Amino acid sequence: MSAAHPACLQAPIDRHTHVVLRAAVLELVETERGRTFPVVLHAGVPGRSVRHRDDPSYDVGLRADVVVAMLRRAAVLTQRPRLWLTRPGELSPHDADLRWLGPARWASSALGSPTGLVVVTRRGWFDPVSDVRREWRRLRPRTD
Repeated sequence: MSAAHPACLQAPIDRHTHVVLRAAVLELVETERGRTFPVVLHAGVPGRSVRHRDDPSYDVGLRADVVVAMLRRAAVLTQRPRLWLTRPGELSPHDADLRWLGPARWASSALGSPTGLVVVTRRGWFDPVSDVRREWRRLRPRTD
C-alpha cells in the first residue's frame, strides 16, 4: 500500500486545522440561507480568504491556474492557508468536488504546499481523498 498523499488530511487532525474548518462550516451556515447556492472555492482561512465561483466550463489546466493564483494570494493573507470548496448537498463526493480535486492536488504540489482540498457543506466537512470528516447536527458559534 502506498503512503498517503501529503496534502490529504489524516486523523487525528491538528487543532489549527480543526478550528479553521469548523469556522468554514460556520461561515457557510451563517452566510448561505437558501437551499441552493453556488459552488465556491476558497483559499486562506475564514475571514481572510480569496474566493472563486465554480464554472463547470473550465478545463483542468485553467482550474490548476486558478488554484495556484489563489494559494499564492492566500499565503500573503495568512501563514497556514487552507483550500476548501463550499457547496450545497451532503458530505459525499459530488461532481464539483472531483472537478477541483486534481487541479488542487497539482497546484499544492507545484507550490510545495501541504494544502489539500476539503469540501465544506452546512453539515460539516470532509477530505475527498482520505475521507477524514467532521459532521454536526446543529453547529453554533462558540461563546468562549
